[in-house]
Amino acid sequence: MSTVTVHPASALSGTVVPPADKSIAHRAAMLSAMADGTSRIVNWPSSADPASTLACLRQLGVETGEEDGVLLIYGGTLHRPSAQLDCGNSGTTMRLLSGILAGHDFDATLMGDASLTPRPMQRIMDPLLQMGARIESTDGHAPLRVRGSRGLQGITYRLPVASAQVKSTVLLAGLFAEGETTVIESTPTRDHTERMLGLSTVEMGEDRYISSTRENRPRPGMWSIPGDFSAAAFFIAAASIVPDALIRITGVGLNPSRTALLDILRAMGAGVDVRNERTVGGERLADLTVRNRPLSGVQVSGSIVANAIDELPILCVACCAAGGPSDIRDAGELRHKETDRIQAMTAGLRALGADITEHADGWTIRGGKPLTGGHVDSCHDHRIAMALGVAALSATDAVHIHGAEIAAVSYPGFWDELARVAIR
Repeated sequence: MSTVTVHPASALSGTVVPPADKSIAHRAAMLSAMADGTSRIVNWPSSADPASTLACLRQLGVETGEEDGVLLIYGGTLHRPSAQLDCGNSGTTMRLLSGILAGHDFDATLMGDASLTPRPMQRIMDPLLQMGARIESTDGHAPLRVRGSRGLQGITYRLPVASAQVKSTVLLAGLFAEGETTVIESTPTRDHTERMLGLSTVEMGEDRYISSTRENRPRPGMWSIPGDFSAAAFFIAAASIVPDALIRITGVGLNPSRTALLDILRAMGAGVDVRNERTVGGERLADLTVRNRPLSGVQVSGSIVANAIDELPILCVACCAAGGPSDIRDAGELRHKETDRIQAMTAGLRALGADITEHADGWTIRGGKPLTGGHVDSCHDHRIAMALGVAALSATDAVHIHGAEIAAVSYPGFWDELARVAIR
């Protein structure tokens, strides 16, 4: 376990190019593997989670290659793996791949590392079982044993929790089912799967109905992966809380189902300018310029939480720097991530002197109190490690982040980038 020491910064300056969006990369690889022919993926990320997806696909008989820095995937028929599929730390890999494998006629077992194994999998098992899948777990947790299916049946399924992963799992299984599969969501979640498959989406009142059939099976093509907004969020927040900060972040994916943090930070007074907007592969991209401005407290709850769920740890850091109290609620889903992120951020920020109260579904943070130096733990969670690293930039003394290497799960080179833009 490695420790990274981050020193306070008097300013931030520079240009940051965030890593490719791993949510889109997972899906691009899986869709390419199902397509009958050669697909090309531009800007494939080097982070650990997408590597887990690619390794699992190779175990399923998918061949890959590289040409001028472009990932080639030779898709077609998946085959029974000779060993367990190791999803590493990636819940997206395990859940989405389970939906795909549920429609195949061979057995496969999906396992993960120590932080993935406790994460809830019953939420994907329930709809898959309704479709006729044969899937077993250990008390609703990995390893998952997907047994060969004699055929799935399309269902209509209302999401009991706002979850893009559950939605995607069901829609991907629908590609192998008889008839139509429809997912109903009351709270919009990230929509990469339906965008990339071109699925029918109908809005009725406050509900969205997204449907898939066998006719939606993907065809080979080219995917271009935008910069990951969730990765960029750490530098957006950093520039918002460090005095005299001016950071430019290029090629950031601005899918509307992912960027609620921008709305929240702007409501707090953050100086974020969006420039050079364009669309690539159906996804909106832009360059961001972020300047330090005084922040005020904010109240966050309700439907916006689902579209900021991965960014809430770093939002806590921004709230510590804001004048006045902030309240973040309806975020109980954070207790079921790589670690209990509500508890982990409470412990980490308290260790640095923050005035933070933990609730079952979020936090109350009374901002404006300077953070101090100290020792904090990543809890083997990449987002906790990076959020606490950003918090260190505005502390009064050095902060030592233990288990900092976990940042490579989503952002290889994060610590070098943070040091590069910091001025002391």
